[in-house]
Amino acid sequence: MAKRWSDEGDGDDFLIDGVGFADPGGTSALRAATPGNPRNRKCPTCGGKNRLTPLDVAAGYQCDECADKAERGCD
Repeated sequence: MAKRWSDEGDGDDFLIDGVGFADPGGTSALRAATPGNPRNRKCPTCGGKNRLTPLDVAAGYQCDECADKAERGCD
């Protein structure tokens, strides 16, 4: 059974949407690629192929590079 987020335990053990983060402890909100959640979707912002997983797309995310640019106020 997948663990649920709580304030206890090791952060690497927490699963989000059934999988962990692609870069645990980093700045990315993207989900890890797994056999059931492959990184096979394009970014809706830049159109880059294989940038997102189906769970990333369902959450409305864009690739890390586009997210970084948006957070810095760059085009």
